[in-house]
Amino acid sequence: MNILILGSGGREHAFAAHIVKSSDCDQLFIAPGNPGTGTLGINIPMPGNFPFTEVKKAITDHQIGMVIVGPEGPLEQGLVDDLLGDPELANVLIFGPRKSAAMLETSKTFAKEFMLQVGIPTAQYAEFSALQVKAAKEHIRQMALPVVIKADGLAAGKGVIIAHSLEEADNAIDEMFDGRFGSAGDKILIEQFLDGREFSVFIAIHGDNSVLLPVAKDYKKVFDHDQGPNTGGMGSVSPVPFVSDELMEKVQSRIIIPTVAQLKYRRIEYTGFIFFGLIEVYGEPYVIEYNARFGDPEAESVFPRIQSDMVQVITDLMSGKPVDNLRIDQRFATGVYVTTAGYPEAYPSGIPISLSDIPEDNYVYHGGTKLDAGCNLVSNGGRVLFIGAMDADLDTARKKALEGAVALHFEKKHFRTDIGYDAC
Repeated sequence: MNILILGSGGREHAFAAHIVKSSDCDQLFIAPGNPGTGTLGINIPMPGNFPFTEVKKAITDHQIGMVIVGPEGPLEQGLVDDLLGDPELANVLIFGPRKSAAMLETSKTFAKEFMLQVGIPTAQYAEFSALQVKAAKEHIRQMALPVVIKADGLAAGKGVIIAHSLEEADNAIDEMFDGRFGSAGDKILIEQFLDGREFSVFIAIHGDNSVLLPVAKDYKKVFDHDQGPNTGGMGSVSPVPFVSDELMEKVQSRIIIPTVAQLKYRRIEYTGFIFFGLIEVYGEPYVIEYNARFGDPEAESVFPRIQSDMVQVITDLMSGKPVDNLRIDQRFATGVYVTTAGYPEAYPSGIPISLSDIPEDNYVYHGGTKLDAGCNLVSNGGRVLFIGAMDADLDTARKKALEGAVALHFEKKHFRTDIGYDAC
């Protein structure tokens, strides 16, 4: 069948690199895609808000049999509901959650209530609206520092501030309610700070039928040693040595199984990926957040390791067939995002890029690039290129990834040099 991937970043490039090799994929289309995905399939122009009429036109024009939704925006807007509700698209497999299911990500308040109702371990919290600024600040003064302040809605992975002082906390509250993250900050959550090691777990799911995907770890802070503001992710590594079999058993029994059961109990139909953002505290797993789609930059380290055919996996899931454990490359995959200096704040665009000197051992996924009027590759976003590498030894994989980032010709580039430093 012909397959359509919705999205334009590194995650979608990682999807495309895997899916184009599937024996079940006749032609691959990516909307809108990027210069990297354009080397693997056919990019289709698409407005950034993924309007239903445009997506339906792409499906019908190209006789699409499966749609995989990459980013969170169209999920929040209810695109999947519109696609599933159109009788003319009844035979198309749509792999992405409905709007009601995507609330696991699009509303942190909803996600907290969801977890607490079934006893899934997570940090204690309180929620406040813009009319409760004084109450929010008073609440923090009853807590131990640091505290975590989150915008309730979608904020491109940047709507979380860890405040180490009352002044920082007060400023964070004021900034969120003043519109720093748009409407995402109309409501905020103030959470207990959990001190531990973070990691990411993923499942592909359709109703009761699910399969566990490789574990990864991403790095959100812009500078080495986890300093500076949060970003959409500066790099990732998979697998994660400190995530033991014992820890994963706890994740399965205390988090994944109860999550799937609670979805069923609430009659929430869930199809797609679920991302569990977790933290290990003294050997115990806690949920930091859910995402209703695959992580970026985790996809760039996870998908190179998946040897099973994910198109077949998705088809089996959606037909109700049991899916056995995936075949996984046992090597480490790790990589760094090369960003434009200044990201995640103001940064320039249109900077020329050359990949000619990147070693053959590296793989490259495009996150924020485009072709200019002369068909030259230039930057088109803050996170520009993900440079990855694989090796049986984690330190060697890390070294190879950094060598690729150094070899990239891109002025005003920035990247972290310590991705994977704490994975063991």
